[in-house]
Amino acid sequence: MTFQKIFVVGAGAIGSCYGALLSAKNYVTLVGSRAHVQAINSHGLTLNGDSAGKYWVRAATGISHIPGDALVILATKAQDVAQAAGSLKPLLRSDTLLLALQNGLGIKELVQGAVGGKADVVRGLTMMGAEFFEAGAVTLWEGPTVIEGTEAGGKIKTLFEESGLEARIASDIRMDEWVKFTTNCVVNPLTAILRVRDNEIGTPLLSEIRHGIVQECSLVAEAEGIHLGDGLEGQIDRKIKGYTNYSSMYQDIAKGKGTEIDFLNGKVVELGRKHSIRTPSNEALADLIKFLEAKK
Repeated sequence: MTFQKIFVVGAGAIGSCYGALLSAKNYVTLVGSRAHVQAINSHGLTLNGDSAGKYWVRAATGISHIPGDALVILATKAQDVAQAAGSLKPLLRSDTLLLALQNGLGIKELVQGAVGGKADVVRGLTMMGAEFFEAGAVTLWEGPTVIEGTEAGGKIKTLFEESGLEARIASDIRMDEWVKFTTNCVVNPLTAILRVRDNEIGTPLLSEIRHGIVQECSLVAEAEGIHLGDGLEGQIDRKIKGYTNYSSMYQDIAKGKGTEIDFLNGKVVELGRKHSIRTPSNEALADLIKFLEAKK
C-alpha cells in the first residue's frame, strides 16, 4: 500500500466516492455526518452510477489519532476547509499528506495557513460528478483527478492508479485550477438557480449568459497572470453537454445549505474589484445565490 491509512474528511458526495473506490485496496475511514456514518456502518455504502456496488468502508464522525504515513483527503465544502484542516492540526505529523480537493481559488494557501506547516499540502482537482441525497448512498460519474506536480503529488497519483482511479499530474496546476474554476462559475450557479441538471444549461438560449461569465473570468485571470486563451467558451459549452448530474451547488440549495458561491462567482467579483474590472454577470449570479441561501 502507498499509505498506511487514508482518511476522507467531509465525506459527502465526492468524498464518499473517493473513500469507496480507495477502500478496495486500502485502509480507509470516511469522516462525515452522524446520519451518513450510521447508515454506512450499519448497511455499507451504496454506490450508484459508475462503479456501482456495496462498499463496506469504515466511517466515523471524527478523527482522534492520525498514524504515521497517512493521507488525509479534504473533501469538505470550500467554506469549511480551513476549519476542518485547523481541527486536525494537533493530530498531524511531518509525514502526513493532505490532499485538498475543494472548488475555488486559493484553497491550498487556505489549508496551509490552517495547519501552520505541520503537514505537506497537495492541491487536487476532481473531475468526478456525484450526488448525495440519501444517507448511506451516493451516485458517481467517474472522471480524472488532476494533482499538482510535486513528489507528494506523485505518490498520491500512484495510490489512485493502484486503486483504479484515473489521475494525472498537472504541468501547471494554476491553469487547471482556473479552467475548472471558470467552468464551476458557469455551471454551479445557473443550475442552482434554474433547478436543472448540468447539461440542461447548455441550451443555446443561455449561450450569451454562459459566455459572459467566461469572458469576465478570463479578464480577471489575465490580470492575475493566467492566460486562459481563446476558445474557452466553446470548450466549456462542449463539456457541459456531457454533465448529466446535479451540481454540488444545486444540491446545497435543495438541502437548504450554504454554498461555495464566495469561492466561485463571488471570488470573480472580489478579484475584479481588485483590478478595477467590471464583472456584472458574476455579480448578478452571486447575488441571486445569496438570495436563495437566505431563504433556507
